[in-house]
Amino acid sequence: MTGAPDFSQQLAAAGILFRRNEPLAPHTTFKIGGPAAWFCEPDSEAQLAQTLSLCRACGVHHYVLGRGSNVLFADEGFEGAVISVGKSISQIVVDVPAGRVCAQAGARLADVCRAAADSGLAGLEFAFGIPGTVGGAVYMNAGAYGGEMCDVLESVTFVDETGAAQILPASELRLGYRTSVFSQRDWCIIGAVLRLAEDDPDSIRARMTEYAKRRADKQPLDLPSAGSTFKRPEGAYAGALIEQCGLRGFAVGGAAVSEKHCGFVVNKGGATCADVIELTDRITQIVREKTGYVLEKEIRVVR
Repeated sequence: MTGAPDFSQQLAAAGILFRRNEPLAPHTTFKIGGPAAWFCEPDSEAQLAQTLSLCRACGVHHYVLGRGSNVLFADEGFEGAVISVGKSISQIVVDVPAGRVCAQAGARLADVCRAAADSGLAGLEFAFGIPGTVGGAVYMNAGAYGGEMCDVLESVTFVDETGAAQILPASELRLGYRTSVFSQRDWCIIGAVLRLAEDDPDSIRARMTEYAKRRADKQPLDLPSAGSTFKRPEGAYAGALIEQCGLRGFAVGGAAVSEKHCGFVVNKGGATCADVIELTDRITQIVREKTGYVLEKEIRVVR
């Protein structure tokens, strides 16, 4: 990495909090992953942009991390800077007359849902229970129960590859099934504006409670996972195909197909990235051979 030896000095000079060789497993919902060479925790949007600029100037590979709910880090770790967008970049502002919620990238989706409900703004209920941040949800156009972020997203503020702040309307973000322009460009999401509709707060909370109950009833929330492991193939459901192939409980090492919902690979204890990769590869092969469907991983594998 060009310039990497003085990267630590530049982070320190800028007042950006960082740790060397930080284990990544505790920072993901899968509880898997080796150490990051640098684990950076900027305390503001300005520091986030500065951290990105330093990474580029020093030739340091970087990865922006929210709650780590859809990511699988390699066992050997990440030879670069993992930039954590957390509590310091998580402000939520509700504008009831305008029907808008403005949320920074590190804001938890659950917190945004509650803030909207408390203010009588509806439309985001589907996201209640998705274990991620606003930034991650926009990045992958997260969705559940018939709703997606593209349904409520008005605009996104981000830092482009030159370090300049930009704002684009949702119509220009190439939002599709579990994808967006952000998966194709070296852009970092800073915040988003959501357009919602007025409704009775109690009715909104009731829908959120129902979605949360359905999630708890059907999903293996008691074991570490990265959420739905595979994208939904056209004309079918990944979990149903995996179950149809007799793979419920199928395991490699500490990684296994959930007994509760076959669309989830779970960490039953001590699972490694290698276990998950081998398991998902074998599932993909078996499903293709038996059904003709080709499964594509929804989780992001970061090496």
